[in-house]
Amino acid sequence: MESRRLTVLYGSQTGTAQDVAERVGREAKQRHFSTKVLAMDQYPIASLIHEPMVIFVCSTTGQGDEPDNMKVFWKFLLRRNLPSNSLCQLSFAVLGLGDSSYQKFNFVAKKLQKRLQQLGGTPLHTLGLADDQHDLGPDAVVDPWLSTLWNKVLGLYPLPPGKDIISQDVLPPPRYKVQFVDGDKHSINGQHVPTDSTDPSSGPSQNNPFYARLVSNERVTAQDHWQDVRLIKLDISGSGLSHVPGDVVMIQPPNLPEEVQTFIQLLRLNPEDQVVLQQNDPDVPLPPTLPQPCTVQHVVEQHLDIHAVPRRWFFTLLSYFADNELEKEKLQEFSTAEGQEELYSYCNRPRRTTLEVLQDFPHVTSTIPVHYLFDLIPPIQPRAFSIASSLQANPNEVHVLMALVKYKTKLVSPRLGLCSTWLSSLNPQKDDVRVPMWIRRGTISFPKNPTTPVIMVGPGTGLAPFRSFIQERSTLGIGGNVLFFGCRNKNKDFLCASEWQVLVEKGLLTVYTAFSRDQEEKIYVQHRIKENGAVIWDLISNQEAWFFIAGNAKQMPTDVQSALKSVLIEHGNMGETEADRYIHTLEH
Repeated sequence: MESRRLTVLYGSQTGTAQDVAERVGREAKQRHFSTKVLAMDQYPIASLIHEPMVIFVCSTTGQGDEPDNMKVFWKFLLRRNLPSNSLCQLSFAVLGLGDSSYQKFNFVAKKLQKRLQQLGGTPLHTLGLADDQHDLGPDAVVDPWLSTLWNKVLGLYPLPPGKDIISQDVLPPPRYKVQFVDGDKHSINGQHVPTDSTDPSSGPSQNNPFYARLVSNERVTAQDHWQDVRLIKLDISGSGLSHVPGDVVMIQPPNLPEEVQTFIQLLRLNPEDQVVLQQNDPDVPLPPTLPQPCTVQHVVEQHLDIHAVPRRWFFTLLSYFADNELEKEKLQEFSTAEGQEELYSYCNRPRRTTLEVLQDFPHVTSTIPVHYLFDLIPPIQPRAFSIASSLQANPNEVHVLMALVKYKTKLVSPRLGLCSTWLSSLNPQKDDVRVPMWIRRGTISFPKNPTTPVIMVGPGTGLAPFRSFIQERSTLGIGGNVLFFGCRNKNKDFLCASEWQVLVEKGLLTVYTAFSRDQEEKIYVQHRIKENGAVIWDLISNQEAWFFIAGNAKQMPTDVQSALKSVLIEHGNMGETEADRYIHTLEH
């Protein structure tokens, strides 16, 4: 029946929205819908006018930005020349995944809902706004939202005669067929060699990364400082890549060697075995970055995200293979809505990895069918870093300022960031080390006019995009650069201090520092902004300066904004409302 067609489109930056979209797709198939699940930018957007029903799942990144894999789709939807009845045949629902500790909570989902309605689409359901900050995570909203959605959908499109909803107890077919074969013709030293399906002329991308040579990997914080921050330099000669200040480098990390070995032993796999993947569902394409055929070692090392915290579906799927009663009971409990609090305490709060969970369930782990590994464990996601260098100052190079992620939870071994642990372990003096990477346009746009002063607030590694811009301008002899930098101690984590000293002496840069732990009372960048309010007001009001904030602390942008507001009130003689409005106009 043609009308029982449902398309799920997602915009996902870290994989969470994709994960939820795939859940929607599974639940649609259980209700006998012909279902496709695609990233918005993989979808032929001209077909949208022929779709009877689409469920959109999208996250919000940065300061209210849409994820990379929905940018083209969103740009098309915003076209002014689209008739207001373009989507009059479309029934849709939008589910947003956000984080309420950010100012623009679920901004993308709200914008998408509004635009689809403007184009004549009919909402099937109220806008769903899931929140990462909720004690139970996004599922606290997703579960009831989906339950209501299916009631409404089945009201419009009843089940075909004689059909029931396929029980949750029935194991769905695997995503791919996995065959063991001999020989490996497309893989060189474990690096992916693009096949015909990847167009190298389009430049390096996630499906075709450039393997940049690691030039140096230098610790830039004191050896006795609590945080290890690295300045990593990559050689991009011959890549055809270019970048401007504000751009982002995407790096694709592999799994850590000892974890790969443990996983292979735990599942009793032979790392030398060769596998070929085949489609099991015409609507599910093969993973574009996996060579065909490739070794089990390559699949585990380069593809399966065994270091990530597993999601709920992982436990549901694992429960189908469990014979041990205790393990099966526990896995089934973790799969239910009622078991989410316990799952959160077991898995999310302590940041327990997929590998550690498998070690906790030894019976079922030893029986997992190989062809379900790609359903159980998602692919490793690339990591994004603001580029910390300028091509003007460092031709053919990309610099990254990266803090090593390492922290304690209630688990015995410390939690380690996959990409930062891998990158910090690389030694270019020992080997010819290569890092798979590509470049993405950033969300920070600096002024093109050389006479425009720029005020930059960048504590810690938030400094990265500003180092790029300062290098760019100072190499061209352009001044008017004002940097507010904050860290703990002048002698331990004042990043790039010697670089700034030279530029300050040349009159190309003004630096205001806040070393929070070098005196009894803590001093942060927002305090320095208030102290230098007259200078800031003069720059903004008389010289039309641009004001930028970058950094990791969630609270920091809010504190800086409130400091800026007090500067406007005190030095610009504004009232509260006027100051708020003025800050709003500064937000480009």
